[in-house]
Amino acid sequence: MDPDWLPFDPEPSKPVFQLPVGAVDTHCHVFGPAHEFPFAAERKYTPCDAGSDQLWELRDHLGFTRNVVVQATCHGSDNRAMVNALESSKGKARGVATVRADVADEELQQLNHAGVRGVRFNFVKRLADKLPTDDLLSIAERIAPLGWHIVIYSEAEELDEIWDLITALPTKVVVDHMGRPDVGQPAEGQKFAQFIELMEMFPNFLSKVTCPERLSKNGPPNYDDFVPFARLLVERFPDRVLWGTDWPHPNMKSHMPDDGHLVNIIPRIAPTQALQQALLIDNPMGLYWPEEG
Repeated sequence: MDPDWLPFDPEPSKPVFQLPVGAVDTHCHVFGPAHEFPFAAERKYTPCDAGSDQLWELRDHLGFTRNVVVQATCHGSDNRAMVNALESSKGKARGVATVRADVADEELQQLNHAGVRGVRFNFVKRLADKLPTDDLLSIAERIAPLGWHIVIYSEAEELDEIWDLITALPTKVVVDHMGRPDVGQPAEGQKFAQFIELMEMFPNFLSKVTCPERLSKNGPPNYDDFVPFARLLVERFPDRVLWGTDWPHPNMKSHMPDDGHLVNIIPRIAPTQALQQALLIDNPMGLYWPEEG
């Protein structure tokens, strides 16, 4: 792994907050193991191994029932590690893939059979050689008949640039990490208002209220500056928010979070049982396991 890579916490604390039965961790990854699933040659980072067995151990330790495994950029469009995780989950995981514009229909069907329900597009310039602008609409049109959605990873300052593109998509659209706002600004301020406007204008958009460890300037264990942003979205759009750990926390440079502490933030952003039910169960089940609804 890279010499400055921070490995995930091997012994996270047990959360004080007890997750409701059926809770879904909707944003996590698997890395390798590299000897079995090599990392992509074009990757921007080389992580530690973090395989599905370790992910399922964390799931059980924290009290989740299911996971959504998001394809990591270090694996490029080779989805084998993610698919292997889905296949080993005994139906308790769904996936979000990365595909290229020339992906064959047969591969899309295979991914669908494995449990993939979305495709992720990365607009973060430091993580992508080429922004996926040209491919986004064509892939979205091909996956729409499968009932899949698009996941967008971008930063707040890029929203103007991609607004017209992402709002034209024919699928549901899930935005990672609240669009990475500057949590040093007020949650009710002008800068975050554009993201709120996006959510208000386009009911096909959902937001993950995730990654306090990545966004916070206050830092652990409470990540106080993150809370108002996530709570604002949860309370204003209760049927269009999702939560996840982001394990094993790729590219963290300041610190490695304790996943138990992250779970303890949930009741601070979703303070009622009804909001917790929507955030952790109803919304992810409707998106990833609609057949069980």
